[in-house]
Amino acid sequence: METLLNNQVFSCFVFYAVLLLLKMYSIAIIVGQLRLRKKSFANPEDALRHGGLQFFRQDSDVERARRAHLNDLETILPFLFIGAVYSLTGPSLFVARLHFLVFFLARLLHSLAYLFALKAPTRSVAYSVGLLSCVIMAVQVLMAVASYA
Repeated sequence: METLLNNQVFSCFVFYAVLLLLKMYSIAIIVGQLRLRKKSFANPEDALRHGGLQFFRQDSDVERARRAHLNDLETILPFLFIGAVYSLTGPSLFVARLHFLVFFLARLLHSLAYLFALKAPTRSVAYSVGLLSCVIMAVQVLMAVASYA
């Protein structure tokens, strides 16, 4: 592991990966806090614990935050794989850092756009920019390993 962390690109990837995971945890906490504040629970046993079955219901703010969290799962988890493998293919530190930073900022903007209902197309542009960064890294990984396949 020590040798792997001596790889500057991989260390840079780990930095942004941890930031993204902390952001995901933050959104999960926001969902939980909104559920408590809005008394909107997804499971009857939780509703019963917090006042009764009438709180076994959906709330638009809770659902918005939950969708932001689900979208993080759909995009950040693939990034963790693609970014890790990409960082081991020997890319330029500058270019790799740019990919990781762009993806992180795009996901941060996407979450903010979701949580605060920012004007369209902010969320979809942020999503597309992050996706493009991952696709470019994936293509570079495929090119790096194509001769071995």
